[in-house]
Amino acid sequence: MRRTRIAGAVLLAGAVTGLAAGPAQAQEYRYWSFWDGKGSSWAYATEGPATVRPADGAVAGFRFAVSADSAAAGKPRAAAGFDAICHDTPAKDGRKRIGIVIDFGTAADAPGGERPPKARTECAQVAADASAGEALAAVAHRLRYDSNALLCAIAGYPKSGCADQVKGAEEPASSASPSSEAAADGGDASGGGDGGPSAGLIGGISAVVVLGAAAVWQARRRRG
Repeated sequence: MRRTRIAGAVLLAGAVTGLAAGPAQAQEYRYWSFWDGKGSSWAYATEGPATVRPADGAVAGFRFAVSADSAAAGKPRAAAGFDAICHDTPAKDGRKRIGIVIDFGTAADAPGGERPPKARTECAQVAADASAGEALAAVAHRLRYDSNALLCAIAGYPKSGCADQVKGAEEPASSASPSSEAAADGGDASGGGDGGPSAGLIGGISAVVVLGAAAVWQARRRRG
């Protein structure tokens, strides 16, 4: 069941972008990527935040950047240290604490006319079975999604657009093959028209597609 949800998110991400992997060149996209953190290290997430249910003491990172694939994706620039993020949040029975790092990226990666907000860290205290997506929703407001539940903005940034192609920004494809990147990201290795994003990027976008479902579920739970 879990694999089915992940595969569905990847297929939805492919439908949103409407593009497939390009064998000779990689087109860059501007999007939110999702990361697993520990200490000072970050690893590109292999599952979406709605399926990952971190243990108490985990750190989840979100970075807005321009990249063509997971190998080139910019990591959150803050250290992934749980103690530094959650030292002022005491533990509670039946709850867990998740460090959240939100990096809005650089001015060079910002959409035209926008300036990225200052990066921030938050300590989300959520139910013991909460997902990383629910932890983000607990500490970050003005989350924006498209009609397919793809995460487009955190704290209202950016104001518009969603995983937009960056015009005129073409680079050689990553040395990692589309199939190996898709396996690492939980992505789909199929497809192949020139000019599309790599499977690694599709996997990265799929990692945040499932946030929409988490936000809707949390809102319904609060109303109940």
